[in-house]
Amino acid sequence: MTDQAPKPHVRRTRYAGTHPRAFHEKYKELNPDRYADDVAKVVAAGKTPAGMHRPIMVREILERLAPLPGNFAVDCTLGYGGHSKALLDAVLPGGRLLALDVDPLELPKSEARLRARGIPDDALVVRRSNFAGLVRLLAEDGLPPADVLLADLGLSSMQLDDPARGFSYKRPGPLDLRMNPQRGQPASALLASLTAPRLTRLLDLHADQPDAEALAHHLMATQAESPILTTTALADAVREALSTRRGRDADEELDLSMRRVFQALRIEVNDEFGALDTFLRNLPDCVAAGGRVAILTFHSGEDRRVKQAFKTGLDTGVYSTIAGDVERASPDERQSNPRSSAAKLRWAIRT
Repeated sequence: MTDQAPKPHVRRTRYAGTHPRAFHEKYKELNPDRYADDVAKVVAAGKTPAGMHRPIMVREILERLAPLPGNFAVDCTLGYGGHSKALLDAVLPGGRLLALDVDPLELPKSEARLRARGIPDDALVVRRSNFAGLVRLLAEDGLPPADVLLADLGLSSMQLDDPARGFSYKRPGPLDLRMNPQRGQPASALLASLTAPRLTRLLDLHADQPDAEALAHHLMATQAESPILTTTALADAVREALSTRRGRDADEELDLSMRRVFQALRIEVNDEFGALDTFLRNLPDCVAAGGRVAILTFHSGEDRRVKQAFKTGLDTGVYSTIAGDVERASPDERQSNPRSSAAKLRWAIRT
């Protein structure tokens, strides 16, 4: 038997300058267990480490849901697992958690992090599914209605920060925007199929863009000359369309318009409003009598739907109590985690 030759040492990829800029170069942030001190410095600076997500309004959510040991909890949007961890800590011992997520890339990582905490195997059920399918999943798995249920409708930082996912105009990457990159068409294909009137409608309905018509016509003209296939190409087209804007707030308005365009296409690509409408319609059947629901939204289109569904449920006797108004992240949280600034929390109690 011959000795195997030792494997050659592979040096870590070097990055230009004194600090890594590209997502894949941030090896310390992407390995939080090994480089905990470095990750802590990033968090202390009010930033979210690459490849991680900081759960939003955890204290407020736990106060509204009031989970107890032995409860059955549902986290409709697992993400990085921060909210799920808090719910598990509250319902154990004796309770269990069902966690859903549609993202096939991040779900197994988050499940592994949760199970590494040594929780009982039967205390955590993880399913790859959009939350619109919750009522079906409960029936298929023989699970009861939830005592506490949370849905965080925001994007995860892992999706936003990874340029390969194409969610951010700030980073070059393919114009994709799919929550599940294994299904459906990317945003570049959607954009190629649109007409100016159709894009105008999407910008208006999905993002409340004030000058939707003019912007849509410019983007379609740009698309006709050369297909818009990347995040930077779309950002450049939006920037060109709005280049006549002047004044003190011009840069802020341009940034807002960029986010709105990406938001409108993302919502359409993932049928987010269709999924949310289905979820809200079936939600009462997924919650036990006296059970509590909390939903985090991040833009007006989502919040309007949640607000109306809860109000209708209160009027028809489905819910005994609903939030009188939205709750926002505390000033301290908004300062330490700017991505919490847009969050709106609404809650309801099942009759």
